[in-house]
Amino acid sequence: MYNSGKIIIGIIIFLVLATFPFWFNRGVAQAPPKLEVGTQEKQCVESTPFMKANHMKLLVDWRDYVVRDGKREYTSTTGKKFDMSLQNTCMKCHTQKTKFCDRCHDYVEVAPTCWDCHIAPVEPGQAQQAKALRSSN
Repeated sequence: MYNSGKIIIGIIIFLVLATFPFWFNRGVAQAPPKLEVGTQEKQCVESTPFMKANHMKLLVDWRDYVVRDGKREYTSTTGKKFDMSLQNTCMKCHTQKTKFCDRCHDYVEVAPTCWDCHIAPVEPGQAQQAKALRSSN
């Protein structure tokens, strides 16, 4: 037991370093992003709480139904029918990807693979920049 003091100090230092991220950020939460929906629509395909929690599962289910089963129409819980399409249904209302999709995905630090297959929407500012680049070349 000649080294018990050194062992205890080592354990204390380890515990401080291992728990530092937890107690340093205690009670400090980053504010959720302000999303710009970009539409006059009052109702999405489903309710806002449902879409916040389940939109990715819904999109994956839509992909499977369309690609594997050939089913193209979705009936919401309100009875309204929608085309199962990211670009023709979702992006019709949520036109500004950077101000809607990207803000939330960056906040929760996820990298969805939607744009691996789908063409990312051209936003108003991007369209003007692309025209300027083409005309300068």
